[in-house]
Amino acid sequence: MLTIEDATVRFGRRTALDAVDLEVADHEIVCVLGPSGSGKSTLLRAVAGLQHLDGGRVLLGGADQAGVPVHRRGVGLMFQDHQLFPQRDVAGNVAFGLRMHGVPKAEQGRRVEELLELVGLPGAGKRAVAALSGGEQQRVALARALAPRPRLLMLDEPLGQLDRTLRERLVVELRGVFGRLGTTVLAVTHDQGEAFALADRVVVMRDGRIAQSGTPREVWQRPASEFVARFLGFDNVVPATVTGGTAETSWGRIPVPAGAPQGVCRLLVRPAAVRLGPPDAGLRCVVESLTFRGHHVAVRLRPTGAPPLEAECGLKDAPEVGAEVGAGFAAEDVVVLAPTAG
Repeated sequence: MLTIEDATVRFGRRTALDAVDLEVADHEIVCVLGPSGSGKSTLLRAVAGLQHLDGGRVLLGGADQAGVPVHRRGVGLMFQDHQLFPQRDVAGNVAFGLRMHGVPKAEQGRRVEELLELVGLPGAGKRAVAALSGGEQQRVALARALAPRPRLLMLDEPLGQLDRTLRERLVVELRGVFGRLGTTVLAVTHDQGEAFALADRVVVMRDGRIAQSGTPREVWQRPASEFVARFLGFDNVVPATVTGGTAETSWGRIPVPAGAPQGVCRLLVRPAAVRLGPPDAGLRCVVESLTFRGHHVAVRLRPTGAPPLEAECGLKDAPEVGAEVGAGFAAEDVVVLAPTAG
């Protein structure tokens, strides 16, 4: 469906996209994830035709899009601020693209009703946009983007203005809608939870380049680099030397998965790898703080003469702040990252 080859965009001396290659298959949902300034929104705008490429090309269905204006690319766009027309009612907003394509009025009405039903707003066609909640406006914007049956739907921080509870609910609904319609989606977001819940494939960007691409499970379980690991929120990353089945670290000897690369590396110890026990059973630590995160507790540990260590445990198993505990390690949640330079 979409092929991006060697895409390069420069703003003065700054390279916003640096020879990016990416493919998106028919019916695939790809989320581009990254911090501010990583190039993810520039990538989206380049595909849409809103941003000129300084090098490379964009192909849709195998056709080079150089010189093809935005309105002829057959893509749908949905932005963070929704950009609904306040002077039109809900039906008028959803039907906008259909009118622009010259769709007969009767067919417009049927398509609007079908889409409002699909996004969970049946019978809302005559409601004023200003009377809608943020979540309802989000649904109307989605219906409007889907109305002309775009071959590619692109979303730019689509849920960024919504509160977390609503965002978590809507992202599940979005995935269901796209699955029923067979929509091909390219979305950009800085929200990891949103990307991992929505995507078939996650693409992590850094400084205009792709740092890692894979299924949500692959990226989450096996970050390709320290940057990806830390961007995903993992702080337990230390220098290490792997020999056989163990790694020498500032936290002592830690088991690594079978077949792990040998030698000097950076080691990610996921919080799930840290097993808490009595003080004499493992690395002796003091519990520095507890952070409650819904179904589990993040436990910050302070080992003697070593960097802080984050663990996690169930609510009923959480130790008291100030308590002494021993930390052991499980190899299945330890990840050997790329070797250090030199």
